[in-house]
Amino acid sequence: MLAVEWLLLLFLIVCALAVSISKNLLNSVIIFMSYSLVMAVIWVLLRSPDLAITEAAVGAGVTSVLFFLALRKIGQLGHKDDEDNK
Repeated sequence: MLAVEWLLLLFLIVCALAVSISKNLLNSVIIFMSYSLVMAVIWVLLRSPDLAITEAAVGAGVTSVLFFLALRKIGQLGHKDDEDNK
């Protein structure tokens, strides 16, 4: 179990570094989503299911949807057909 905890910690560090150096907003949102999901798993391992559910629902769910909507609104996230017609 200790190896799994270290792998999760390493994944969190890699995600944090990847978000900070990423130039693409969509990639940053996807990395943030995976970061939140791993945090939810860590909360479960720490035997705190209430925080795990909150992290999964708010961190990976609601916040990610809001980020995707914001990206769509500013034009960073669009359909390929929209780009071809411009």
